[in-house]
This record gives sequence, structure tokens and C-alpha cells, in this order.
Amino acid sequence: MPRSTVARIDLQALRRNYLAACSRAGGAQVMAVVKADGYGHGIGPVAAALDGLAPKFAVACLEEALAIRDAGLQQSVVLLQGVHAGGDLADCEQGGFEPVLHSVQQVEWLERSGKRPAVWLKVNSGMNRLGFHPGDLPSVVARLQAMGVDHKLLGFVTHFACADDPDSTMTAEQTSVFERATAPFPGRMKSVGNSAAHFLPGQPLYDWSRPGIMLYGGSPLVGKTGPELGLAPVMSLEAPLISTRVVPAGESVGYGGSWVADRNTRMGMVAIGYGDGYPRHAGTNTPAAINGRRIRLIGRVSMDMLAVDLTAAPEAREGDSVELWGQTVCVDEVAACAGTISYELLTGITARVRRQYR
Repeated sequence: MPRSTVARIDLQALRRNYLAACSRAGGAQVMAVVKADGYGHGIGPVAAALDGLAPKFAVACLEEALAIRDAGLQQSVVLLQGVHAGGDLADCEQGGFEPVLHSVQQVEWLERSGKRPAVWLKVNSGMNRLGFHPGDLPSVVARLQAMGVDHKLLGFVTHFACADDPDSTMTAEQTSVFERATAPFPGRMKSVGNSAAHFLPGQPLYDWSRPGIMLYGGSPLVGKTGPELGLAPVMSLEAPLISTRVVPAGESVGYGGSWVADRNTRMGMVAIGYGDGYPRHAGTNTPAAINGRRIRLIGRVSMDMLAVDLTAAPEAREGDSVELWGQTVCVDEVAACAGTISYELLTGITARVRRQYR
């Protein structure tokens, strides 16, 4: 019999969060970002749950787009990294995928391939990862025109570096750069809005917004949790309590003896660890919950187990389910304790944790 360690996925909560993104998108349409296996929730079930709501999906790469087709869905799919080889353009044309071109090499592949999928161009507005310099856009568009495919140019995208910080001026600066760069090409669509941009007052989202983490209930803003932003948790990570004991005052628990009981303490072992994707750096005082009561981790997280202090849940018994994050404990809280972000936690849950959908 397998462990009862499970990630329960609430697809209705996913749909509610998508509608929340729509309500914040102004006049923009909303493409659902389902890359990284639907942020760890399962790209097939996630995309299927949004079928009928989301008119377009966005992924990082071709294999993720193909997974959406394997799920039987026919929406257009934007490839945010474009293609990684010239031969991928045939798959894009056949599959109805829309690669985002960000380099001269990708434009050369398009010239040589003879394939003509619909494309977007990425503008480097200041993040300096991918994209064409604003001053290079006219020459790139001219090359598309020379190929006779400028009608396949859907529009322009950029990505914000600091939208998670409402006090940063960089998002406004990037928006200004993007507007100036795309002004010579009226009639083309524009897309700039990651999840965080949906929460910035007055931020234009143009034609298409691209929410990701907010769809899954995680916060895109520094210092805020998903519930504080009105987002519903989609994943509840749960594992069984497999052992309990009283640790006498002065004795330690786990590797390195990093936690020492200052009094006789009832503790429990939970069947989950960093081998399941739970963060190893989540140490003592990281919150968890059992039977709706908040408890705390103690000591170091092991590969397959972690220890919890059961003082606040005296009724807890072996076999009870421990929530590592979900309805009672927000994933953003756990991320903060582990020195990371909810994106990493959600996408890091390994294959040995069953996904259960409702």
C-alpha cells in the first residue's frame, strides 16, 4: 500500500483564481501560464480545468505545448522561449503554437525553414535576459516583411523584472521603453502583464495578460501572501503522521541535533522530506497543521521525514494527516521560512508524491 503522502489539487480554486486575474486585467484578454508542469500541479489536468475559460495558454518550451495537445486541447499556445532548434518551427506551424522570437538566430531559422507559424517578438525593455533591443525592432520587422510573413507577426511581448515590488520604479520605466519601441507598429498586439502586474494600480496590461503564480494561489508580491491578495490555495500538500513520542528535556531530534527540547515535548514524525520536494531549508518554527491546528517543524528536514512539535495539537494521533501547506498554512509562509518563493516550492514537488484532483 503506498504512502498517503499526497498533493491534493483543487481545480475549482484554480478556475476561481483565473477569473480573479480576468477581473484585474481591465480590457486585456488573459492567457493562462501553465509552464513547469502547470507550476507543479500537472499541465494536463490544469489546462483541461481551464478549457472553456482560457482562450490561450503560455508555456516555456515545445514539449509543454505538445503536452497540452496530448490532453486534447486546441487553444493557441504561446512558447515564451520560442524555439530551441530550427526544426521546431514545423511543429509550431502544425500544432498552432506561437513562438516568441527573441534572437537573431531564431529569425534566421525562420528564414531558412520555409515554415510560417504565427510569431511574437520579445522586446528587451530592461530585464536583460532575452529579447531584441528596442532599436533593433525595425530591422527585425523588416526581415519578416522580406519573408512575406509580417502578417504572421501577432505582436510584441516583454517581461517585468521588479513588478513584485510595488515601490520599484522599474516597472514604469520598462513600460515606457516598451511603448516607445512598439509605437511604430500600430495594430499589433501587446503583452506585458505577469501575475504581479495585475496588482499594480494603473499599470496597463494592453491586449493580453499572462498570469502564472496567481492562478495557483501563490503571491506574486513581496511581503504578501496569496490569501491576503484574495487568491485561493490550489495545492494542499499532506503527509501522514507515522510516529509520536515524548522527547525529554535536554534531548535533541534528527540530524545534527540542531533542535534540543527545553522541556518534555511530544513530537511526531511525518512521512515527507526533501526527496518529495519539501524544502530542506525549512527549519524549526516553519508552520504546518494537523486537524486544523497550526503546529511547527522542529530540527532538520530529512530526505523522507520531518519532525513536528505536537504541543499545540494534543489530540493528534498516528495516521492523522499533516498539512504542510494548503488551507490552514499558506505556501507563501513556508517559502518565507525556507528563504525562497512559492514558485520554487510548488514546482519542486517530486513525482513520488501522488497528485489527487477534485
